[in-house]
Amino acid sequence: MSILLAPAALQRVRGYLAEAPAALGLRFGVKRTGCSGWGYLADLAREQRPDDTVFEQDGVRIFVDADSLALVDGTRIDFLKNGLNEQFVFANPNVAAECGCGESFTTDADRAA
Repeated sequence: MSILLAPAALQRVRGYLAEAPAALGLRFGVKRTGCSGWGYLADLAREQRPDDTVFEQDGVRIFVDADSLALVDGTRIDFLKNGLNEQFVFANPNVAAECGCGESFTTDADRAA
């Protein structure tokens, strides 16, 4: 099991953490949303929950709740800048399809259900 931050994402998360010293790390997961089913959540972790799996990369901790873990395991998170636009992007090996706008995704498990 793993979540990997690309160098640009690692740098950006470190910047967020420097601005919020009480934060423990990055909280990463999913929620039901959009036209395909799942949308990503990325925020600062303010607490460690009992069902969290915690990954650590170069001193940055990534907290993933148990319900999200199977859907995001193996995801590589990057941070891209294009002109004035900046965003995190996710390369998730569990994705079977994405909606046209790219805001949500489904997995093979969702298709079978």
